Amino acid sequence: MADWTGTSQSLFTTIGASNHTSARRQAEDYYATEPKAAELLCRLEMFNHDIWECACGERHLADVLTGQGYNVRCSDVVNRCGNEIMDFLSPDNKEWHGDIITNPPYKFALEFCKKALQIIPEGNKVAMFLKLTFLEGKARRAFFEQYPPKVIYVSSQRLLCAKNGEFTRMIAGGGSAVAYAWFVWQKGYKGETIVKWFN
Repeated sequence: MADWTGTSQSLFTTIGASNHTSARRQAEDYYATEPKAAELLCRLEMFNHDIWECACGERHLADVLTGQGYNVRCSDVVNRCGNEIMDFLSPDNKEWHGDIITNPPYKFALEFCKKALQIIPEGNKVAMFLKLTFLEGKARRAFFEQYPPKVIYVSSQRLLCAKNGEFTRMIAGGGSAVAYAWFVWQKGYKGETIVKWFN
């Protein structure tokens, strides 16, 4: 007798992976990050005074960063909070003088990481809130070998990313089965990646 009664979608949801369908995904891949994730990051790292939250959603991360005294530029492809409307991956986006912190749309996560490191000055930081499964894959391995993160902070407790920012509904449904981490790059760093745990 089989001991698995879920569907293939249940399996992919449980492990936080993609089954290459967008049927259940939010149209703009908008999954808001629990503000606690930014609060914890600010205890772990110091950043440039000027930060760009380039997939800002409804400012869940940006408001925390602003509260910590940072000057935060907010942009996204959709206006949800009076933010600047901009495609971060546009070829016209060529330079940013500060640091970059965001939870990028996962289907474009690698592209966001590459773009962020391309446009900031040497020595500046990029912090991306990503699923641990971002560590997998040949294309990402090649990227990590060329641009090793300085630190990966793995959350030892679940942090939430809520579809359309609906955290209350997500908590009522039992929380999250997905493991996340902060991937932090310092442009120009070529050493070994340090893995730490937080939360």
